[in-house]
Amino acid sequence: FITFHQSFSYEDFIEGIKPVINNISGKNVEYEISPGVFMRICNKARNNPNYKYALFIDEINRGNVASIFGELITLIEPDKREGMKHEMSATLPYSKSPFTVPKNLNIYGTMNTADRSIEALDSALRRRFNFIEIAPKTSLLKNKTIDGINLTTLLNTINIRIEKLLDKDHMIGHSYFLNVNNINDIKIVFKNNIIPLLEEYFFGDY
Repeated sequence: FITFHQSFSYEDFIEGIKPVINNISGKNVEYEISPGVFMRICNKARNNPNYKYALFIDEINRGNVASIFGELITLIEPDKREGMKHEMSATLPYSKSPFTVPKNLNIYGTMNTADRSIEALDSALRRRFNFIEIAPKTSLLKNKTIDGINLTTLLNTINIRIEKLLDKDHMIGHSYFLNVNNINDIKIVFKNNIIPLLEEYFFGDY
C-alpha cells in the first residue's frame, strides 16, 4: 500500500540510486542501487507464483504517473505480463537488468474524481486500467434512525441535491456517518465535515 504525491518518483517506485551511510565508520556516504516498492512486490510475486499479490496505490492521480511508471507502463498490461502470450521485458536504466511484471500481481489505484487541481490520468494509462466508480453506499448505514433522523434518507437527500446542482463526482461519502450514534455525533459531523465541504463546493453561494 502506497500513496502517490507530487514528489513521488521513478526512483521511489521502480529503482534508484540511494545514499547509504557506511556502518563501520558512520561517516562515509556510499551509494547503491535500491529497489522501489513496485520492484519489491514484483519480486515477491515472482517468487511465489501460486499466490495472488496486490499493490494498492492511493491518490494515483496525484503523482506524475507516466514519469513514475516510466518504461514499465507497457509491461503492466495483462497480455504483456511474464508468461503471457505477448510477454515483454524492459532493461532497467540503473541496474541494467531485464525486468518483467508477474501475472499474479494486481494493481489497484484509487482517486477522487472531484479534485480537478491535480494531474489528470492520460489516455495511455486509462487503456491499461479498468475504471470502476465507487459511489456512496448508503446501505452500509442500515437505515439507522437517531432522534427521528434516518441517516440513509439524510445522506441520499443531500447527494440528490448535490448531483442536481453540481455533479455526481461531488457527492458526499457514507464514511462520515458510519460511527454516528447520537444527535450530538450528527451535529459534529455537520459542523466539522459536511458544512465546510458544502461551503467549498458552493463558494460564495450560500
